[in-house]
Amino acid sequence: MSATAEPFNLRKFLFSGSGWPYLLIPFIVIAVVLDVIGADPIIVFFASALGVVPTAALMGRATEELAHRAGPGIGGLLNVTFGNAPELIIALFALNKGLHEVVKASIVGSILGNLLLVMGAAFLIGGWGRERNKFVAEAASAQATMLLLAVVALVLPAMFLLARGDELPALGEEATRYPSDITQMSAAVAVALLLSYFAGLWFSLKTHQDVFNPDSEDETPEDAWSVKRSVGMLAGAGVAVGVMSEILVGSIEAASEGIGLSPFFVSLIIVAIVGNAAEHWVAVYFAARDKMDIAISIAVGSSAQIALFVMPVLVLTSFVLGPFPLAMEFSSIEIGAVLLAVLIAAHVSQDGESTWFEGVQLLAVYVVLGIVFFFA
Repeated sequence: MSATAEPFNLRKFLFSGSGWPYLLIPFIVIAVVLDVIGADPIIVFFASALGVVPTAALMGRATEELAHRAGPGIGGLLNVTFGNAPELIIALFALNKGLHEVVKASIVGSILGNLLLVMGAAFLIGGWGRERNKFVAEAASAQATMLLLAVVALVLPAMFLLARGDELPALGEEATRYPSDITQMSAAVAVALLLSYFAGLWFSLKTHQDVFNPDSEDETPEDAWSVKRSVGMLAGAGVAVGVMSEILVGSIEAASEGIGLSPFFVSLIIVAIVGNAAEHWVAVYFAARDKMDIAISIAVGSSAQIALFVMPVLVLTSFVLGPFPLAMEFSSIEIGAVLLAVLIAAHVSQDGESTWFEGVQLLAVYVVLGIVFFFA
């Protein structure tokens, strides 16, 4: 270790792989001002969407710093709590306004974005110029199996609804009030998913830590944050994410109408990408450096966290937040899209190797789904 540390260069950091999201910080203030003066909802929506990106990046960095200092056990719990906090906060504001279909669309969009867009981009960029990339197949397979459990939790309630002669919800912004037995079933399924997720957390952090953390010798960066600074940054980022989320959700309906897109499509594609933008970039960043284990962990692991943690939390929270409970009943096209995405992601990750062409195929599937949802 050198005696004199290299001085911090703000310009170099802002234009680096990890610093670019902070270039969007001015949009936080811009979004607040535009919302206060009652500007065009389209402008407010896009300003707040851009404002979410740096707050999500800061929250992710602060969580990483705390997790690194707390050790793998507590670190894993921190990642569960804050790993997808921006998406969860956005969904909570939508839930409070009764926009249940928007909440469901953001959940589906996050899963599809991570499995197809992020993993596809990681395979493409990581495999460009290389014959193939290698990663731990057992870890990817375990996470893919968890996602298959999430698919079961989507398919079986839908089959139950159809079996008793009811219809699945149609694509749209209107929330559907289901009978008490459906909402109670959704709550019970949500609890089962949460228990499974925490069991998976114990599996990856305790009993099979060597599989999920093959490179256990962590490097401590010279610019590591203190616990006090990390907590302060996390709190500040949480407040900023909350403010941006409230503005974003408040403008989504009017903005969608103004640009000629449905709130469903905007939530599925734009909001899902914005909420995960910083995390998406990190996955591709590591893939480009042939660290595919980290990229796969971010892409598949984040999808599993959305499906098995965020979605159940939203279902249970809806019993005390919003006009009425959120049922775990998705439209047929949403269920089909998640099922196909999970199957193809599980297939391409089962051999522990990836190529740039597999990345192109995953991206093509994402584009096809986007086109179908645009016309749905």
